[in-house]
Amino acid sequence: MMVQQPSEGATRTVHNERLILLILAAVQFITIVDFMIVMPLGPQLMRTLDIGPSSFGLIVSSYTFAAGIAGLIASATVDRFSRRSAFLFLYSGFLLGTLFCGLSMNYLSLVISRVIAGAFGGIVGGISMAIIGDVFPDSRRGRATGAMMTGFAIASVAGVPMGLLIGTNLGWQMSFIALSALGLPVLALAWFALPLLNDHAVGSRPSTLTSLRSTFLHMNHLNAFALIIALTMSGFLVFPYLSVYFVGNVGMTEQQLPLVYIAGGTLTLFASPVVGRYADKNGKLFVFRCIAPISAVMLVIITQLPAGALLLTIATFGSLMVCNVGRMIPAMAMVTGSVLPKNRGAFLSANSSIQHIAGGAASYLGGLIVIQSTDGRLLNFEIVGAMAAGFSILSLWLAGRLRMAEQLAIDALDISLPAAAEASVDAGELLVACVEPDNSGEFETCKV
Repeated sequence: MMVQQPSEGATRTVHNERLILLILAAVQFITIVDFMIVMPLGPQLMRTLDIGPSSFGLIVSSYTFAAGIAGLIASATVDRFSRRSAFLFLYSGFLLGTLFCGLSMNYLSLVISRVIAGAFGGIVGGISMAIIGDVFPDSRRGRATGAMMTGFAIASVAGVPMGLLIGTNLGWQMSFIALSALGLPVLALAWFALPLLNDHAVGSRPSTLTSLRSTFLHMNHLNAFALIIALTMSGFLVFPYLSVYFVGNVGMTEQQLPLVYIAGGTLTLFASPVVGRYADKNGKLFVFRCIAPISAVMLVIITQLPAGALLLTIATFGSLMVCNVGRMIPAMAMVTGSVLPKNRGAFLSANSSIQHIAGGAASYLGGLIVIQSTDGRLLNFEIVGAMAAGFSILSLWLAGRLRMAEQLAIDALDISLPAAAEASVDAGELLVACVEPDNSGEFETCKV
């Protein structure tokens, strides 16, 4: 009896993969700089807009929570459109929101503009990962993810320092205007170069409620969400407070801070493609399990640095950055492969939403634990580091629970084989296991 083997991308079209990766890496660079540049511009924003720390905090968090809410909404609708159409629409909205930030003349207009930029920009990352999943097979998905994540490294090395330099000399509005202008050629290139990628949208689509239910009630999806929450919590408990910690506890000057981020970004730039290749060659789960424990150790070390240890601080931060990207590359490759192409856009939009919400929650939780003394030092930071390390260790167990969508389909096929064989003898009908789940997210047996 001939059995149809489930295979992702059975009709995969050959695309210009390097050009696609260049576009996605450039978009990640622009969105990361847009998200990060607000924080070093804080003193200037507070001075020129005449606002306090709490109001400035709303400028930062408005982007994150807008991205989280928009991701939940997009998870019910995004798979109804081609990847190219969804990507171009969302990226255009993000550039428009960024331009509005540059044109803002008061606090309220800036907050509204950050909400617009976050609502569109927060989903672009999920669509980018969906494009990676549709274009690249699992055997090369780790390398592709690593190449796309070089945008993050370049943003740390060059994007944020350059944006800060523009904002310092020409005003904070020019940082956003320059960023939106930089994004226009990338939008034009994406318009002409990105493939349609609409195989997932062929045929009838379930209702919005059914789509949400299948996204958030499927056990494998929940395992993936749990893994992303753990990884995000372990990072955002610590990273938002490192600059203040380096200055107040280690004794670095504000002029020395760029050295730390340039060193970390440079190491990440070289490490990302290497990790991607090793993940494809040796197994993504194996590479993840090798790097995640080291990340936990580095989180403990970096929150207990001695005063005056400049070189140790740079080396520790660089190692932590490498470990962070080293665990995220195989993790995101596994998460992307844990869902079928038909539902990948909805799932990764929801995943992006959960990631933003988890990041905001972790930052808030860290702020409740950390106390700043009168001399500028951060107290209880080692507690936050221990908690972050705990989440990193927890991710080892969560990663082991994740299953690839193809493997789930094969397992369902194996279960259906005995009954299919008996039915084919009795009724003369050939039964095969469907490789797409039904509305409940489970695999069913169907006749052909």
